[in-house]
Amino acid sequence: MANKPASGPRNIALIGTYSSGKTTLLENLLFVAGAISRRGTIKEANTVGDSSQEARSRNMSVEISTATFDFDGETFTVLDCPGSLELLQESLDALVGVDAAVVVCEADADRAVAMTPLLRFLDVHKIPFLVFVNKMDRLTTDLNSFVSVLGGLTQRPVVVRQLPLVEADEVTGYVDVIHQRGHRYASDAESTTIDVPEGMQADLEGTRTELLEALADFDDTLLERLLEDDIPSIEETYKNWNGAFGAAKIAPVLIGAAESGNGVHRLLKSLRHDVPENSLTAARVGLDKGDGCIAQVLKTYHTASSGKMSLVRIWRGALRDGVSLNGQRVASVNRMVGQAINKVSGSSGGDIVALGRMDGVRTGDILSTNGEISAPDVLKVEVLTPIYAFAVKAESRQDEVKLSNALQKLVEEDRSLSFEADAETHQMLLRGQGEIHLQIALARARTKYSLPLITDRPAVPYKETIRKPVTRVQGRHKKQSGGHGQFGDVFLDIKPLPRGSGFEFHDKITGGVVPKQYIPAVQNGVTAYCQRGPLGFPVVDLAVTLVFGSYHAVDSSELAFTTAGRLAMGTGMPQCSPVLLEPIYTVHVHVPNEFTPHIQRLLSGRRGQILGFETREGWQGWDSVSAQLPQVETHDLIIELRSLTRGVGSFDYEFDRLQELTGKPAEDVVAARTTKDTA
Repeated sequence: MANKPASGPRNIALIGTYSSGKTTLLENLLFVAGAISRRGTIKEANTVGDSSQEARSRNMSVEISTATFDFDGETFTVLDCPGSLELLQESLDALVGVDAAVVVCEADADRAVAMTPLLRFLDVHKIPFLVFVNKMDRLTTDLNSFVSVLGGLTQRPVVVRQLPLVEADEVTGYVDVIHQRGHRYASDAESTTIDVPEGMQADLEGTRTELLEALADFDDTLLERLLEDDIPSIEETYKNWNGAFGAAKIAPVLIGAAESGNGVHRLLKSLRHDVPENSLTAARVGLDKGDGCIAQVLKTYHTASSGKMSLVRIWRGALRDGVSLNGQRVASVNRMVGQAINKVSGSSGGDIVALGRMDGVRTGDILSTNGEISAPDVLKVEVLTPIYAFAVKAESRQDEVKLSNALQKLVEEDRSLSFEADAETHQMLLRGQGEIHLQIALARARTKYSLPLITDRPAVPYKETIRKPVTRVQGRHKKQSGGHGQFGDVFLDIKPLPRGSGFEFHDKITGGVVPKQYIPAVQNGVTAYCQRGPLGFPVVDLAVTLVFGSYHAVDSSELAFTTAGRLAMGTGMPQCSPVLLEPIYTVHVHVPNEFTPHIQRLLSGRRGQILGFETREGWQGWDSVSAQLPQVETHDLIIELRSLTRGVGSFDYEFDRLQELTGKPAEDVVAARTTKDTA
């Protein structure tokens, strides 16, 4: 096959599970391409990717690492995406802006299920991808069995392109299924071509037949030829192969061992030959026609040296300094290699570049020289719902003024984070996808923004209500201290209301026993008391009626009647059989169906009421289990859920109602509140 002429930049996302070797693969891609002179290692903490302090302290990718380099006359930009499912948003935001993805994995069937969310996203968005089975330096697993499991997780056929060449239990090369020739790995060089070993001929023929049959599923002419035993030539096969891959109809499987460089050069060659060029990708997403420049923000960085940087994919047109996108002037156009930012004079369709100081734009935005336009559906990425939270506050009171600003920057960099000041518990809540996710955010706040934060478990917004009414409860406030005194006297009826009714205040005053101008003051006293009832929590679902009272022509005042109203509530409420209310959520847990029984037991063990389960729409082999669960039980639910489901379980939730909590659990809540108040 002749070397393909240069046809423009290629953009690749490296995705896969945690510890699959993506960052090591990126390092070797850069080395093979000549972009770096020495390969770094994770152990030595000197790789181009994962160069942030947070990544190196955890030995894992924590955000997209970008590297642009040249190889064989083409420009490549590789986005190395985090493998942790708690950082999934980073991968999804990047994937919509690439021409193809490389799914990096080990031949481990037990870990394959963790790739389901990524593979489904690739299928839904019709993004071409190939599989690079990494760490294939020794044949310790059955590649065909793993490929079979992987094929059950995606809608497109997973087709083996390379078979491992095994000598003395070591994988020393591969056999190319299309070209039907062997290749033996060579250290830091292209592989050498060898004849296919006699013992592999049968395996090769069977795998090649499977490959051709997979291609024939999308080509009637090829199918007819195969039925007539008319086997296409290598050139014809490759043409079908290239078209099927670019149209996201097949998922090729390549093998290698990134740490030793095995298979990396061949992977680069495959990316150069097979990955669609910009015009085809732009046509796929519907942005290939029209005038002007269109770009999409894939990632936002806040850097110490260059300020805010917006990583964008240019879908159409050219871009240079000074151009306005959505009314904002582009301060600079840059290429990124890890944390190195290199200014360039301009860029064009297909490039991924970083734009300087675009303060008003956010990740996911579509930018245009012709003003704001709507994003095609295929480029829209849902922001993941936060499912774990910490209550946070600045370690030093002097830093409280910059807390919101720092949290806002964290959210700009990672939009699956969110923060809010909870009006009920008066805590600042930082929300995300799990404990690791939030710990990374806290580390970033400390290292990037010099803001150490103290964390606590979020408080549950318990309420309380009453079970029985009382009538004519008196509250009398009388104080004489020389001059004008204070006098207010009220009688209240208190009764419970149906759940969810809130609070009502009425008056039945006749004859002016409480002057009209003081009635709102009584209500103020009542509502002030309801902020903290006899159990220590806000009171809801009750009606209070002012039925009688008295006043003094000189000593009565609004303050006196406010105090009287509060005193009457303090006397009456303990007589109304107060009861604690806890918030109940409706929770939908999403898991592979093999784990459904485990999840039902998990929810029941957390005082959950199982409502049922059904097939998860659009997710083959997955269930959604519905239950009603106390809010307090949802705090660390995701931790146990992922432990039971090999890391892939997730859930969403919504508030349903307040429900009475009695017995020992209620006593413990009240005791904890009392202890906290007296501490």
